[in-house]
Amino acid sequence: MSRLKGDILEISQLSINQKNEMFNLFCLYFNRVERTQFDMDLQEKNWVIILKDYISGQIKGFSTQMIMESEVDGSVIKAIFSGDTIIHKDFWGESTLAKVWLNFVCSLARLYKETKLYWFLVAMGYKTYRFLPVYFKEFYPCYNKLTPEFEQVVLDCFASYKYPLEYNKTTGIIKHLSAKESLKPGVADITAAKLHNPHIDFFMKKNPGYPYGDELACLTLINEENLKPVAYRVMGIKEAYSTKSI
Repeated sequence: MSRLKGDILEISQLSINQKNEMFNLFCLYFNRVERTQFDMDLQEKNWVIILKDYISGQIKGFSTQMIMESEVDGSVIKAIFSGDTIIHKDFWGESTLAKVWLNFVCSLARLYKETKLYWFLVAMGYKTYRFLPVYFKEFYPCYNKLTPEFEQVVLDCFASYKYPLEYNKTTGIIKHLSAKESLKPGVADITAAKLHNPHIDFFMKKNPGYPYGDELACLTLINEENLKPVAYRVMGIKEAYSTKSI
């Protein structure tokens, strides 16, 4: 049984106390965190997934989310962008965040069924990147396949829009011009043993500057065909949802 309760709130619904809890939790695991920047990043988002300890009611994790939209080859494309995300170490291994997030983005896919919905994320640590191979069949960049031309255009489009001066199309890396928070030692260290995993090995080679706050731009399509069976098990769904039935 999960020890965390997950809820989705609009940013406008957050109280001052909740924002303070989130900021204090974020500071536990990241270096160079500035409250002004944290609040600015929070304000641009549409929603936040809040994870609370069932017993104490304290916030033990969160992930901010926003919708982005662009036009690629004459077609409107949407993406859900995940911003600041952290879970207290006492709850590492819990699947509550994955369950809430997957159900949330699948509901968005049904809502925006006339357009393609992608997940655009920037991975500072391997744990974020590992979310892709665990729950999705096709995602980019990936160690054993080239990024298709269309998906590369989509990825470049969203990354260039979000980070116009910092995204490098050649490397796929976002190297921040000003001081950027970075993960503290012990949060997502890549050991020699972890490098036996081809996805983690690929992430480290693609983003060697991750200890300093560099981020790898990533993309995956959110639809029923692209979700692995484990995603449905985590969501508590026996059969794949269908965007056609909505």
